[in-house]
Amino acid sequence: MLVRSRTRPLAPALLSAALLTAGCAGQQDTGSGPENPSSSATPHGYVEGAAEAAEQQSRLLLGDPGTGDTRVLDLITGKVHDTARRAGVTELTTDGRFGYFHGADGTHVLDSGAWMVDHGDHVHYYRAKIQEVGELPGGPGTSIRSDAGATVVTAADGKADVHSRADLEKGTLGTPARLPGTYAGPVVPYAEHLIALTRDGDAPAKVAVLDRSGKRVAAPESECEDPQGDAVTRRGVVLGCADGALLVREDDGTFTAEKIAYGEDVPKNERAARFRHRPDSSTLTAAAGGNAVWVLDVTKRAWTRVETGPVVAANTAGEGSPLLVLETDGALHGYDMSTGKETAVTEPLLTDVPEAATGEAPAPVIEVDRSRAYLNDPAGRRVYEIDYNDALRVARTFDLDVRPSLMVETGR
Repeated sequence: MLVRSRTRPLAPALLSAALLTAGCAGQQDTGSGPENPSSSATPHGYVEGAAEAAEQQSRLLLGDPGTGDTRVLDLITGKVHDTARRAGVTELTTDGRFGYFHGADGTHVLDSGAWMVDHGDHVHYYRAKIQEVGELPGGPGTSIRSDAGATVVTAADGKADVHSRADLEKGTLGTPARLPGTYAGPVVPYAEHLIALTRDGDAPAKVAVLDRSGKRVAAPESECEDPQGDAVTRRGVVLGCADGALLVREDDGTFTAEKIAYGEDVPKNERAARFRHRPDSSTLTAAAGGNAVWVLDVTKRAWTRVETGPVVAANTAGEGSPLLVLETDGALHGYDMSTGKETAVTEPLLTDVPEAATGEAPAPVIEVDRSRAYLNDPAGRRVYEIDYNDALRVARTFDLDVRPSLMVETGR
């Protein structure tokens, strides 16, 4: 279905052992941390060396490509931590805990010391020390995707290595296992398997479900022309294609692939090529050319195109929340995703974006969690915390000693 339309700081609250035990009574540990203690005296969800908290322990990883300076901003304490300088970094990504600083010759891995473990009916939040992990091989075009058990590094040539997540949690890269063959996009861990796209010559890519060793165990009927973009949601893995998206789902051990089509021909430069969303949300956003944003509601299997001003960055917390769009006027705009109506705009302007908008520098990004959004202002050397449920009110401003041109949020 295609719809066209126009136009509190968090406080840390560490749980006591008694509360943890009571809150998780009767639950079985799924091995989310580096150890899985069996003693009944050990609180469920225990992770050695980490403190558990009642609220998410968000941190922002920041990078300045010009100088190589990096920082970690703790959003609970407001403290800024210096981390190692990394020259030549051009991109920064995250899997919710680890930051991946991508450069020309490799990717440096930093443990942010903030993460969450989702047990389905309840969530554990952790904080620990920040630590350097090591350097992964792979230059431009390297993609990294993770789940609780594996971290997969897919190189630009389609070759993929699987690292044990437990090794990274212990502060080491370990020895990866090379998957057989090559792939037409990032290999994505999901449902204790790996979701990959394979291609035979010039034919459209097809979905292959692999076990963790790379053996193909399923091949749901599918076609994906010109694959670009991927995201893991509570409804499954979304893969961007020329005519829309593929939704790959697992249900009781059976994998299916379902096309969510645009419903009309979309020019290549207006396709959704890079998804942004709140982790665990099933509402995805992506630029739709220069002056619009795609919103994909995975639950409803529906695309909505929201006409905006010139787009620099976009994101949303999901259903019931506004679509957040940073436009080239330097203001953050809020839109109702169902009607396309603009509902709020920040005044005064938050950031100077012309340089980023022309592609001469990394464009600012919008990171979103369950209560706040974060916008980096490289020129002003600051980060804004936005209460998106209160007319885009600026809740806090963090002044920095670096240009935070690269930013990701962990701990969600």
